[in-house]
Amino acid sequence: MPKKNSGQSVSSNGAAHPLAERVQARVAEVGLALEQRARASRPRAKRPRSRRTPGTEAGTPTPVHSREASSLRRVFNELAVTHRQFRLRSGQHASPALRDAARAFKEAPSFPTLVTVAAFLDEDGLLEW
Repeated sequence: MPKKNSGQSVSSNGAAHPLAERVQARVAEVGLALEQRARASRPRAKRPRSRRTPGTEAGTPTPVHSREASSLRRVFNELAVTHRQFRLRSGQHASPALRDAARAFKEAPSFPTLVTVAAFLDEDGLLEW
C-alpha cells in the first residue's frame, strides 16, 4: 500500500511541505472564487453607491489584503465546520492544543497559523484536499 504523502515535494533544504502547499492551494482556490464573485455584475439598481477617493488611507487595508484575509478566514471556517462534524460523529472533544491554535489564528489571522490548525485536522485524516 503506498504511503499517503508519497507525492510530496521537497524544498532545497530537504524539508517536506505537502500540508503547507495544500493549504496554500486551498487559500488560492478560495481567493479566486472570491475574486470571481466580486467581479460578477450586479443590476445597477442594487449596486452600492460609494464615493471614489483618489487614494487609500494609511489605516485602510487594500482590496488585495482584505481579500487575502477573507480567503484565510473562509478556509479556517471550512476547517472549523469539518472538525465540528467530526466531533459530533465521534463524540470526541477538541484538544487543548487545537483550541490554542484556533485562538492564535483568530487573534492574528495568517498563513502559518492556518497551517497549524490544518495540521491537527490532517493528523485525524479529515482534510479532503
